Amino acid sequence: MYKILANTIFLGKDVHFLPECHSTNDIALKLVRQSQASEGSVVICGHQTRGKGQRGNLWYSQAGQNLTFSLVLKPDFLDISEQFYLNMAVSNSIRRLLQEYVPNLKVKWPNDLIIPEFGKIGGILIENTFSGKEWEYAVVGIGLNINQLDFESATAASIRSITGSYFELEELFRLLITQLEQGYIQLKKGKWNEIKSEYLMHLYRMDSWANYSAKGEQFWGKIVGISAEGKLQVELEKGEMVLYGLKEIVFV
Repeated sequence: MYKILANTIFLGKDVHFLPECHSTNDIALKLVRQSQASEGSVVICGHQTRGKGQRGNLWYSQAGQNLTFSLVLKPDFLDISEQFYLNMAVSNSIRRLLQEYVPNLKVKWPNDLIIPEFGKIGGILIENTFSGKEWEYAVVGIGLNINQLDFESATAASIRSITGSYFELEELFRLLITQLEQGYIQLKKGKWNEIKSEYLMHLYRMDSWANYSAKGEQFWGKIVGISAEGKLQVELEKGEMVLYGLKEIVFV
């Protein structure tokens, strides 16, 4: 059973544990709308049956083997146009902790966690609620493969499948929440340049030529940065710089 955390300032002071649910993001959003969750609330599920990923994909997770949880945040100190900084801060925080256990951990734009030699070990999905131009809440969904050994996808992996070690989920959860809170405080203090620099330093395929697909056509490109809105900045072979949004480019 996941308990209220004593070693944080505000994250994890309100923990909602469910043995099984479809999606922790859906539960967290429902609690927010019912005024039963506030900034710092956490929804964690022992078995998430239909977790949501980027591009409308599903995130499959075996019961009791992984960490699937959602955080409720209120980043109203950010302008709507600056929301990708929250993605970067969250991605950085998770990578900082997990890199202590697994080698060569990278963030694949926009916010997957991968080890190129082994596969994807985690993903982040942030769903924002706005009222006009005002940011009400952000629900940060996090799915991490920790102890699972069997996967439906050949491109998936877990910390255990890579290291051979079994991990105590509650202890790892406590460490993650602490690291996530520190990353959020860094964002709140306006240290955006540091956050973006760290994100780019560990970005998969950064400054490397690789194959991509857009509008049904493959091309050779090099990731050179991220725009203020979080779009991927790619240099083409002829030197042209192009920005791509979430559903506009595919890594081949």
